[in-house]
Amino acid sequence: MSFDDTEEAGESEELFEHHRLVASPNQELVRLDKYLITFLPNVTRSKVQAAIKEGYVLVNEQPVKSNYKVRPDDEIVVSLPTPPRDTEVHPENIPLNIVYEDEYLLVVNKPAGMVVHPAYQNWSGTLVNALVYHFQQLPHMQGNEGRPGLVHRIDKDTSGLLVIAKTEPAMTGLAKQFFHHTIERTYLALVWGEPEEPQGTIDVHLGRSPKDRRVTVAFPKGDIGRNAITHYKVLRTLRYVSLLQCQLETGRTHQIRAHMKYLGHPIFNDALYGGNEIRKGTKFTKYKQFVDNCFKLIPRQALHAKSLGFEHPITKEHLFFESELPEDFQAVLAKWEHYVQYN
Repeated sequence: MSFDDTEEAGESEELFEHHRLVASPNQELVRLDKYLITFLPNVTRSKVQAAIKEGYVLVNEQPVKSNYKVRPDDEIVVSLPTPPRDTEVHPENIPLNIVYEDEYLLVVNKPAGMVVHPAYQNWSGTLVNALVYHFQQLPHMQGNEGRPGLVHRIDKDTSGLLVIAKTEPAMTGLAKQFFHHTIERTYLALVWGEPEEPQGTIDVHLGRSPKDRRVTVAFPKGDIGRNAITHYKVLRTLRYVSLLQCQLETGRTHQIRAHMKYLGHPIFNDALYGGNEIRKGTKFTKYKQFVDNCFKLIPRQALHAKSLGFEHPITKEHLFFESELPEDFQAVLAKWEHYVQYN
């Protein structure tokens, strides 16, 4: 069970029971959060406290606080907005676009529309389902059961490069590089408008929105959320939209998408962050029809994981990979270039 399963759930979702615990008749008084981490594997105290605060934990059918003292015979129920996850991953014969492979790791180019790992409403057809079909006995990171080989991920509708570990030592070495932010990750993003500065750094904390759990929002004061740093550079301006190169220093959920929204330049056709509406230019019929046609060309957020660089965890060789923009991204860029040239 993972409290992270709430990430894609809305606040009004139906709750599903994950665990039911009954304290023993001889139970000594102990804080609820401390009690739960004793019985639930691979769950941190902060996750438990967050779940209690959200009302996902009931004691004797009543919501309580983390400092509630568990008493003898207390009945504790943990419910979450997603059904309990089956950590067994079923292999599926899905083709993989492998950019590089050796005995320790591989780099794949993920198409837009493919979910990285099985989760609520996406139990099949994922990158991980394909990986377990093509490769046997991939390693798991501790606390990441059901996601063999993964040391990072990109969103379903983001295309581009991912590195996959094939052995435990490779996974450990790659995970350390991600932890220390030494992995080189560059994205291309088509955003609304033109940033005031042609290049810059967005250093603003990010965290889950209290209003919509699916959304990551910026907390400029830095007292909420986690630190997040994105470096950007404008590569091309097309009057109403701009092509940006974004380099990740940290790797938070929806980091580039949330940072671009905070900057006032949401990613083109990013429905979750307001990029699927006209944010620059007129709303006259001809222009609106043009933008709608662009949305049809790239029916997702215009974000691509362009390059990936890291030290090979075993050979220590520096590896660097680049991928071409997918056809939908190229098509929408060409359409904007044509529009600004002739209008």
